[in-house]
Amino acid sequence: MSSSFPGSPGSSGSPSDAAPLSLCAREPHVPADRLVAEMVPPPRFDAVRFGTYIPDPNQPSQTEAVRVLEGFAAGLGTAGDSGRRRLFGFGRPAKKAPSGPRGVYLDGGYGVGKTHLLASLWHATPAEPALKAFGTFVELTNLVGALGFQQTVQTLSGHRLLCIDEFELDDPGDTVLVSTLLGKLVEAGVALAATSNTLPGRLGEGRFAAADFLREIQGLSAHFRALRIDGEDYRHRGLPEAPPPYSEDVVAKTAHATEGASLDAFPDLLEHLAKVHPSRYGALTDGIRAVCLTGVRPVPDQSTALRLVVLADRLYDREVPVLASGLPFDQLFSEEMLKGGYRKKYFRAISRLTALARDAGRLAEDR
Repeated sequence: MSSSFPGSPGSSGSPSDAAPLSLCAREPHVPADRLVAEMVPPPRFDAVRFGTYIPDPNQPSQTEAVRVLEGFAAGLGTAGDSGRRRLFGFGRPAKKAPSGPRGVYLDGGYGVGKTHLLASLWHATPAEPALKAFGTFVELTNLVGALGFQQTVQTLSGHRLLCIDEFELDDPGDTVLVSTLLGKLVEAGVALAATSNTLPGRLGEGRFAAADFLREIQGLSAHFRALRIDGEDYRHRGLPEAPPPYSEDVVAKTAHATEGASLDAFPDLLEHLAKVHPSRYGALTDGIRAVCLTGVRPVPDQSTALRLVVLADRLYDREVPVLASGLPFDQLFSEEMLKGGYRKKYFRAISRLTALARDAGRLAEDR
């Protein structure tokens, strides 16, 4: 269950004499069985639990979210007819499938720990890993594409819980597809949990607008209890500023000196991302221990920017440090982009790339 592409570690040479890897040389092909097997929290969130989430004392909604989610997980502990006889989120048995909310929807700004809480819910749910699924909205749509709609319904219907990170509302086609899928899964007794990644211009910055959500995904909102999570970006709370970009010479030397590092020109990487489906960006980074980029500059258009957002998410999930030359990451997106409908995504990408740049600082020491 592995992807295959040129430029994989060990494909030729040895770590001591091999040149840096290149993301641009990779065209991963991901088999369907891998898509299903990898529907678990990514490495960054493998060890998180409710107990490791540190609520901001000035944001009571964070503490409340933990309390509600712990109760939600406990309510999933009673098995029966694949969950059809459970009242999800409340833990009381029911004689028939309940009509009320059977899922939770975590809504808030970037960096408040929504993915941490979603992964904690997955870990806390008392079921075998094979009966729980965790993936991003993009990964879920790709699963439907790989397996077909009916097979995806059949594959996931026996699950106790499905967690969807970064739920998208900006692609009407995919939204209708997934909403139909989730409706089928709810009928089968599957509990749902999701984090929001909505269009702020449509739903309101950090707000869950029930009426709009109802219209967008055709009634699916009735299955969710919305949890608002307020707060500031924890990734930069009390931490030093991210390091400035390095020189191209330092980036290149670091790439050659770091086993498993990739080295690419930023413009070339942006062009290559257009040739790879975003659902395969995780596989694109298989075996990569550090990403080194030269010539970082503003992205030229919104389509390119959105692809870069997905790559930033996958690198962050996999804790891959990013060392770069050129402009700092907070200058990737134009002012117009940062004021537009996708601004939540762009700010999240800046936040995550800045954190990864900070992680990469140790690689560049003494270079």
